[in-house]
Amino acid sequence: MKECIAVKDDRGPTPFSQCNCDQGIFAVRKNDWLKKTQACLSESPRVVSRWFHGLGQSIKKDKAAPLIQPRVWWQWAMVGCYGVWSLALAHSADNFPQRPIRIVVGFTPGGGPDITARSLALRLSEHWHQPVIIDNRPAAGGILAASLVAHANPDGYTWLSVSTAHAVAPALYAKLPFDPLLDLSAITQTSTSKYVLVVPVGLGIKSIKELIALAKSKPGELNFSSAGVGSGTHFAAELFNSMAGVRVSHVPMKGIPEAMTETIAGRVQFFMAPIASAMNLVKDMRLVALGVSSPKRDVLLPDLPTIAETGLNDYQSELWSGLLTTAKVPRGLIQRLNEQVGVVLAQPELAARWSAMGLEPRHTTPGAFDHFIATQITLFTRIAKQSHIRVD
Repeated sequence: MKECIAVKDDRGPTPFSQCNCDQGIFAVRKNDWLKKTQACLSESPRVVSRWFHGLGQSIKKDKAAPLIQPRVWWQWAMVGCYGVWSLALAHSADNFPQRPIRIVVGFTPGGGPDITARSLALRLSEHWHQPVIIDNRPAAGGILAASLVAHANPDGYTWLSVSTAHAVAPALYAKLPFDPLLDLSAITQTSTSKYVLVVPVGLGIKSIKELIALAKSKPGELNFSSAGVGSGTHFAAELFNSMAGVRVSHVPMKGIPEAMTETIAGRVQFFMAPIASAMNLVKDMRLVALGVSSPKRDVLLPDLPTIAETGLNDYQSELWSGLLTTAKVPRGLIQRLNEQVGVVLAQPELAARWSAMGLEPRHTTPGAFDHFIATQITLFTRIAKQSHIRVD
């Protein structure tokens, strides 16, 4: 008798085994079969097609046996249960939501993921005629909030508003209370924004090339500021230093306002500032902007070249936000949530309001945002290793 091997779907192993033994194509693992069967009902419909194939093969191999044998009767039962469950799920998704939705934010009110979440919550409430509540859980750079949602009831009513910090966390912490790729699933990305590399007026630098030349002439003597160790502004600057081949000392601050103050005063030589925070200071000529971090120029500072234009061809670092939920939420419901949030993100009024804050609405598929987060985690992990960034 050949050993059974686990059947795999695009979302991982199922609770069933596939074999070519005389017991039939499919067999239930012996331990905890009820829980495994229930888990299987949340898997892809392709699994059910495999069940039918398995049943057909089993019957062909033993034509003399009764049509419904003890070893296969439960398979028919599970297929029937799956059909009922699928219909119930479709009905539930079509009538979603039936009660208030909670969006958990891992930061204090007023931060990037809080601003986008509140703006979307207001419009979703109007669209759905159901309350959408913001639940701020500021702790450990958003890790507490992410863990809460990762282990939430998989009914689609608990969401997580994330920013770039969500992809930074795995690069900073050796252990997390959740797996960012396996325990959470994307609904959609919601916004993107840029950094602006700014320098003090008194430094006398007018271009990226001049800054790089100065840093190379004084290795280790120049300083750059950030909003804190492991912040997006820190990683954006370290990526710049790495690509430019310069050695510049890091001076972390408590937040963006403090980093701005140090740069204006000339106590640090540059800061990779969020464009919304830097825009007015640049226009008032209190700071000099050298380049924007995105692949394309920004409408708020249309005359400012991108950093890539000035010589670092592949440089790109952007702030972003998005919505996630627990990975156990059925795919069909996640797709519906994606579509409904997309309707709100497409509103011209929202785009105009966000543009004034340096934010650009961005709607993606769940799969595209999941992939984007994975690539960001890889990038930040590489930068952290190269720059020896660690907080635990």
